[in-house]
Amino acid sequence: MINSKLNSVASGELNPVGISLIKKLVWLYFFLLIFEGALRKWVLPGLATPLLIIRDPVALMGILTAYKYKMLRSNIYLNAMVVLTLISVLTTMAFGHGNFMVAIYGARIFLLHITFMFIIGQVLEYDDVVKIGKAILIISIPMALLIGMQFYSPQSALVNRGIGGNEEGGGFNGGAQGFFRPPGTFSFTVGNVQFFSLVSVFVLYFLFNLKNINKIIVIGAAFALIAAVPLSISRGLLFQVLIGLMFVGISISGNAKNFSKLLSIVFFGFVVIFILKDTEFFKTATGAFTERFETANEAEGGVESMFLDRFLGGLITAVTGTDGLPLFGFGLGMGTNVGAQLLFGSAVFLIAEGEWGRTVGEMGPLLGILLIFVRSSWVFSVFFKSFQKIKEGEILPWLLMSFGFLLLLQGQLSQPTSVGFVVLVGGLVIASLKEKSIEKLEE
Repeated sequence: MINSKLNSVASGELNPVGISLIKKLVWLYFFLLIFEGALRKWVLPGLATPLLIIRDPVALMGILTAYKYKMLRSNIYLNAMVVLTLISVLTTMAFGHGNFMVAIYGARIFLLHITFMFIIGQVLEYDDVVKIGKAILIISIPMALLIGMQFYSPQSALVNRGIGGNEEGGGFNGGAQGFFRPPGTFSFTVGNVQFFSLVSVFVLYFLFNLKNINKIIVIGAAFALIAAVPLSISRGLLFQVLIGLMFVGISISGNAKNFSKLLSIVFFGFVVIFILKDTEFFKTATGAFTERFETANEAEGGVESMFLDRFLGGLITAVTGTDGLPLFGFGLGMGTNVGAQLLFGSAVFLIAEGEWGRTVGEMGPLLGILLIFVRSSWVFSVFFKSFQKIKEGEILPWLLMSFGFLLLLQGQLSQPTSVGFVVLVGGLVIASLKEKSIEKLEE
């Protein structure tokens, strides 16, 4: 009885039938995010193009279910983003490119996916976030094996088939020593990097909460994560692991018990690296990663340059690079590859590769900067709420923000896989801010 009352309060008196249906849709959205690329490359390559939006109907069903059971709650941030998007649809048709299909493709990001993100946060409970975290760790183990096979296999191999079964391969030719950056089950390598970035969050969380999970799963996921860093040939993934450790350090400052746990985690990491370092498999991947790291640093600068270019640089360019830009921009969807393909027959970046530059370019200085302001306000609000949770001894929201902060702030919403991770991480962060169930509190 007490548990049912607690769950009822935590859920805001939401309809239990609606909750059950939406939770199933969340899991479907999650699995489609992880395996959408596999469907497009290996299972149904002939349907690669329509499968690009396979999660759209799931998000729509979630919204309709929430509406049917009166669970679609008002939210000032969501309301503002939806209103700005709808206004931009009108200005796109009146002053922009004028293609309604492209405009709707661009608008669906906020009207469907970001709306579904808030529904996820509203319906899921803390324990649901932990369950999804366990699933992510379990999936990470075969995922690491897959990217290892992709790393060492030629691009013509079945495991490296590209979108639509392309035999030229799906690896990204931005690696080193002749190796390609593997995409895993995703369409592009960015999905692999974002997935293992999320794995790092839950590895760190469960290492501090071993009683809530099978230790073999955590150890296996930790090995998978450490192996994935060099195999991905991605500086971003390495930085994410380091940022996660930094967030852990902040969360346990002044807590001697947890500080000793952190030292144990770091020691465990060194042990794993020591075990792997002499294997030919790991040495080759590490060599390619090291070369990529050095050449990228020479060409693009180190950590400071990476942060300034990708964060502050994107902000400054979005605000200052508006000379000659129409007041209402070029129109929604034009900055996406699909929009460019529909408009001009070529999937290229017509406006800007950076998210904020694309937003301002599509919507114009007025609407675009307003949307960036609303999005940023929400992200900072969640960031500070997550930080406050540390005082209650709860680090999961804070660890999720170690990856989610920049992703939610300026993650690319023009790329379907990136949109999926924004939706998933944003929903998990909101849900993790809720109280644990009585059973967890009594442990």
